[in-house]
Amino acid sequence: MDGEWPINLYSDTQTRPTAGMRAAIAEADVGDEQRGLDPTTTALQDRVAALLGHEAAVFLPSGSMCNQIALRLHIRPGGDELISDRTAHPINSEAGGPAQLAGAMVRTIPGEGGMFTPSELEAAIRVRPTRYTPRSRLVCVEQTTNLGGGHVWPKPMIDGVLDIARAHGLRAHLDGARLMNAVVASGVPAQEYAAGFDTAWIDFTKGLGAPVGAVLAASSELIAEAWRWKQMMGGSFRQSGIVAAGCLYALDHHVERLAEDHANARRLAEGLAGMPDVTLDPAQVETNIVIFEVDDGPALVERLADRVELQVVDARRVRAVTHLDITGEQIDRALEVFAEVLS
Repeated sequence: MDGEWPINLYSDTQTRPTAGMRAAIAEADVGDEQRGLDPTTTALQDRVAALLGHEAAVFLPSGSMCNQIALRLHIRPGGDELISDRTAHPINSEAGGPAQLAGAMVRTIPGEGGMFTPSELEAAIRVRPTRYTPRSRLVCVEQTTNLGGGHVWPKPMIDGVLDIARAHGLRAHLDGARLMNAVVASGVPAQEYAAGFDTAWIDFTKGLGAPVGAVLAASSELIAEAWRWKQMMGGSFRQSGIVAAGCLYALDHHVERLAEDHANARRLAEGLAGMPDVTLDPAQVETNIVIFEVDDGPALVERLADRVELQVVDARRVRAVTHLDITGEQIDRALEVFAEVLS
């Protein structure tokens, strides 16, 4: 409700299922997923595979599991290296999973806004590895960038990165947690963004508003192996159609409306940019993530907590994220609170 406090801009993971989604969940046709007998889950997997232009897909509980299983598919024993931007989710927000679960060395690129250029990737690749060095093996792209500020990787930049990866024999993984935000913001179809990646996935618990689930897509061979890791990591379901139905509903009803979240984020950014001691360029806000700088980020978040929920990025930066539970009226009310506190 618009009159409720606090206004939750902590993350787009904070959404609650809509009435329509709850009805779809309640009416879901279900069966044993592990035996291939859940028709709703199968329909979701087939749909995402087609959406991303890959042969097959597997339904998983979370986006982090999509990333971790994908890394396990690509990283070999003996010192293989993952290359990604320094702000990437698997490096910063998955509890050290690349090291623990895949045994991956990690090489980060200090890109701009969570993105790196083909030339920056080429400079990071170990072209002539020796027995002393890790072996460059996998490059990861996060679309949209999370801690990078919700930026949309331009398709030509992705193509250039993939060209460099292929020229050096590297595999490529697309972390598509907010891929549909990029699709709506840019007009580029998901299949075009996912083309050329060995593995790609989308999350349903962020802007798409489902309570559970993400889907990893790849070749039939890789997805068969992904099922083994899903079982090993405890990610297998039984009657998973209960939650897969929410994801299908999200694809049908919550994609185009992401434009509303983007508009609300720009509205928030434009209001914040004119306030005392706030550093923010509204032109840099492309999707639903607003990262701004103040003198003391943690102190501001604490002072606002009972009325506006935000997330601390570091000592000076704060993140606000719009989503389907946030209205334009709530953005205006949040800006009134910001003005009061920052004055």
